[in-house]
Amino acid sequence: MTQRPVQDTEMSPKAWYQNACDKAGFVCDVRQIAAIDELETLWQQLVEFKARRNQFLGRSLLSPDVPKGLYIWGGVGRGKTFLMDGFYHCLPYRRKRRIHFHNFMVEVHQEMKRLAHERDPLIALADQIERSTRLLCLDEFHVDDIADAMILGRLLQALLERGVVLLTTSNYPPDGLYPNGLQRQNFLPAIALLQRELKVIHLDSDTDYRMLQMARDPLFMQAGDPATARHMLSLYQRLTAGMHAETDSIRVRNIGIPVLRHSREVVWFDFNVICGGNHDQSDYLEIAHRYPTVFISAIPQMSADNGAAARRFTWLIDVLYDNHVKLVASFETGLDELYRDGERDSEAQRIASRLTEMQTRRYLELPHHSRGVSLTEHKVLR
Repeated sequence: MTQRPVQDTEMSPKAWYQNACDKAGFVCDVRQIAAIDELETLWQQLVEFKARRNQFLGRSLLSPDVPKGLYIWGGVGRGKTFLMDGFYHCLPYRRKRRIHFHNFMVEVHQEMKRLAHERDPLIALADQIERSTRLLCLDEFHVDDIADAMILGRLLQALLERGVVLLTTSNYPPDGLYPNGLQRQNFLPAIALLQRELKVIHLDSDTDYRMLQMARDPLFMQAGDPATARHMLSLYQRLTAGMHAETDSIRVRNIGIPVLRHSREVVWFDFNVICGGNHDQSDYLEIAHRYPTVFISAIPQMSADNGAAARRFTWLIDVLYDNHVKLVASFETGLDELYRDGERDSEAQRIASRLTEMQTRRYLELPHHSRGVSLTEHKVLR
């Protein structure tokens, strides 16, 4: 399943960002505005390229030059993904794809195995991607695996030669990728390629907006309070910038799980669904790797009466905590009363302690762990 934001609008990135700035609670950032100017230029170039290419195809074999892509880097929570998603949302293209870089590389390895019979599997893969994708958005570009490093240089070059436009975000500048990696000298041509073929933009804002959004609101709320649903929805909308998937379920290990809402980086469950179903730690691990933020509604008091769900809740919190997932939740009771009659006392104390820590600024500033995602739910590159 490929999640997409809402359909293309008639807005340019600059108009989209100004619209966001006009909304209550949004902080307009001068450094983000500089990045938006670059995205606006690329947007205009891509729109003009599409129009000119349609004209050329009808009159000659000539084709206009493909626009140069962008490499946007900066610290965690500075708005890189937010800006990329806004750009993707605004671009009126059918042949576009947005994917987390790690997920993309997993797909690359899977497809190269499938194409092993080809004379050059990597070139066959590049041809395959080019047929379906003009704009490829890769979020959180990073390299920490020797196998990825050995593939990337040739693959990126092949994609660029075929006219695929790259838009990437990263926490590192190009020359900071794979800093102490095995055989890094073999990756240096790929770094040179990124620096030469993409315009590198440093989004060096001093503010971590992801953490700021969550630090300004209570993260744990009373389920019975009429204001809780409004507060949770408001925070969800601010974290997702109004972009959401239209489906009412997600797929984990090829199993559909109903959700209240979900977007590319935030998912919202009802407790009875996520802890009352037949789920295990592997389900929770995949969710934790895929989503930096998880919402859960109506968490009840844990007791012998709901022992199976309480056990799954323990697994879920342990997995979310270990992967630095941010949690927003409503509880039917206070944390000090979450476990009735000391139900499994040592586990109860550990989970209560972790829930308390998950509300702290220190925890909110921790980077999300997004490694090891199973891609059985994603559409294979075609």
